[in-house]
Amino acid sequence: MSHEIEIMSVIIAVLGGAIRVGTPFLFVSLGECLTEKSGRINLGLEANLIMGAMTGYGVAYMSDSAWLGVLAAGASGVALGLIHALLCQQDKVNDIAVGIALMILGTGLAFFLGKPFIQPQAPGLPAVELGGWSDSPVVRAALEINMLFIIGLVLAPVMAWFFKYSKWGLIVRTVGESRDAALSMGINVNQVRLYSTMFGGFLAGVGGSFLSLYYPGSWNEGLSSGQGLMAVALVIFARWNPMYCLYASLLFGGAAALGPALQSVGVTSGYYLFNAAPYILTLLIMIISSSSHRRLAGLPGELEGTRK
Repeated sequence: MSHEIEIMSVIIAVLGGAIRVGTPFLFVSLGECLTEKSGRINLGLEANLIMGAMTGYGVAYMSDSAWLGVLAAGASGVALGLIHALLCQQDKVNDIAVGIALMILGTGLAFFLGKPFIQPQAPGLPAVELGGWSDSPVVRAALEINMLFIIGLVLAPVMAWFFKYSKWGLIVRTVGESRDAALSMGINVNQVRLYSTMFGGFLAGVGGSFLSLYYPGSWNEGLSSGQGLMAVALVIFARWNPMYCLYASLLFGGAAALGPALQSVGVTSGYYLFNAAPYILTLLIMIISSSSHRRLAGLPGELEGTRK
């Protein structure tokens, strides 16, 4: 009986962890999905995530408002997205190189500016507690749903509708499929990609605020653990579909929560291997999707050159 309880506790903990750990993945992947749909890759979203975490925490601490921190985190992502977009508009500038450079710059800047906020305690984001009926702390923790996850849960289908049915979504897709076709229709390609990259950066910044203002809930220099980079692989896995980004984010979150869930019931053998599950999953996705003999379903036409 106790063995069955332990198994159930692990399952519940993984499900709860999938939501908590998957929320930053969700926002960053939706942001990168929008950016790539416009025909641009932004590998600098790791910096957006870290800068968002630092900025959100700092503003929340100084203003005593977690939601102001979220908005400030999004604004920092917009700023980095704007820099990325403007640089990529220049002739013979490579999107990937710019993203890597901004990742290094943004991460270093966040670490430098964030040093005063390592010790202070900022207000956290609110959560909806759905597990009050249970006496089990594991169940209560698993059913504590943060408001940002609920916003992301709504945003994913809204973005899917935007791409499929709205005029502006069609414009973004057209720009992403063929720059020449978009130009022949009188569409300002640089402007569309500018706005897409900026809003994608906003979402990544918001994802970063979740890390510092809810889970783990503090600011430190090791907060991200490469989630911004993993989100790029996640978008490929999700086939550039916002709803699949939601499902893949929960999968990545559950993989990351597996190690701590097993440790909570006393399983310590292979603990570090289980903790590496998200990275192993990312590597497998990149290997599976690296074929040069076929076009990935959903791949925007303007990104095909990046696979050669």
